[in-house]
Amino acid sequence: MKQTGLLFFPAFDWAITPTHPEREERLLYTRDLIFEEGVMDLQEIKEYQPRLAEIKDIARVHFCIPDIESQILKAHLIAAGGSLVMADAFFNKEIKNAFAIIRPPGHHAMTVSHGNRGFCNINNEAIMVEYIRKNYGIKKIVIVDTDVHHGDGTSEIYYNDPDVLCISFHQDGRTIFPGTGFIDELGTPQAYGTNINIPLIPGTTDVGIHYILDNLILPLIEEFKPDLIVNSAGQDNHYSDPLANMRFTAQGYAKLNTKLAPDIAVLEGGYSVETALPYINLGIIMAMAGIDYSNYYEPDYKSFSESPENMEYIKKMVNIQLENFRNREDVIAQNKKKRGKLIQDYKSVFYDTEFINEEQYNKYRVCNKCSGYRMIDSTAHHRDGKVVRVYCISIPSNSCSTCQEEAKSAYKDLIENSSFFDYIYLQDRLGDEYRSTNMKTNIEKVL
Repeated sequence: MKQTGLLFFPAFDWAITPTHPEREERLLYTRDLIFEEGVMDLQEIKEYQPRLAEIKDIARVHFCIPDIESQILKAHLIAAGGSLVMADAFFNKEIKNAFAIIRPPGHHAMTVSHGNRGFCNINNEAIMVEYIRKNYGIKKIVIVDTDVHHGDGTSEIYYNDPDVLCISFHQDGRTIFPGTGFIDELGTPQAYGTNINIPLIPGTTDVGIHYILDNLILPLIEEFKPDLIVNSAGQDNHYSDPLANMRFTAQGYAKLNTKLAPDIAVLEGGYSVETALPYINLGIIMAMAGIDYSNYYEPDYKSFSESPENMEYIKKMVNIQLENFRNREDVIAQNKKKRGKLIQDYKSVFYDTEFINEEQYNKYRVCNKCSGYRMIDSTAHHRDGKVVRVYCISIPSNSCSTCQEEAKSAYKDLIENSSFFDYIYLQDRLGDEYRSTNMKTNIEKVL
């Protein structure tokens, strides 16, 4: 019998502030429940210990400004490393599935990281996905984000990648951070339909969420035929969570994991630290390990009914997103015919934790052989008045050789001819090489 891999890293020495929701004792009660129930001793469970992620693992995903070392602490390296341990165990066939219960969380961290936003500096799931792609050659991946907040960081990282299907259901962005995640955010024109958002009205219950799972998420996964399913496992849809307004239960989460059957789950949010988070985490462990949880409930369990009006809204949204996904290949083909060589967009990103306002101008190279490469002109306005402007060029792992050489030439030209930027970066996932140049000192670092 293959077991479920379980890795626990509570980061008891890391917090944003002593009174912040993301503080040292957030996983204290989860730890107590897991050990009191003897979960680690069950024959269905195999315990793993984390390791440190390498700096290059992070560079494969992020442009940290000015450098990775200034954006992270050891806790971030251990949390990210924990997800990599679970990936290795899964792909080495030591276990049937895995759950990394780790913090700090990561799903709000985007490609460019000027600081902490949404409690996140680096994206644990994306770091794991790129590690898996490099080391195990996996191509098609589904990431299902079940956090109450839109998984905007993961979505942004894979917005131009047609081989990664990002699905996020969450409380409507008009009512909660980060204010994004609407149904028309479907990916760039050459990755259209592979970014599926399901914004939910506050108060949505187990009934509504499981309708979406049964009638949208599971059919999309079946049609996409991924090589790997990842659950970005946020637990703050629970009815008692102090940062949100949903009505999901521990039973609802456990049943979701039985149906979804993720290969690897990685913990994200969840801030009802004593009364809900431990019970949700244990319910997910039981579901992944195949242990009967039919009589398992949180101590203050409540049952909610779904309103007919909300069910009508949900059914309409499910039909719209099914059509968007199923039409994606035709839309992508049309987009590539009518578009020029570049797709451009602008976005404003707010770092709620550090009060940084970032302006981003993105350019995506359109290519018929690959998903092109990306160029980011990013300016961060810090609350102390400091302004930092950087230029980042990202070559994806599925890049063709023409796009790779073109992007590398663009990096050299910018260093020689531009005086606008503080730093210029090149992220070459295909060549697994990562360069950054300080334009004031003209010193280049290479990983």
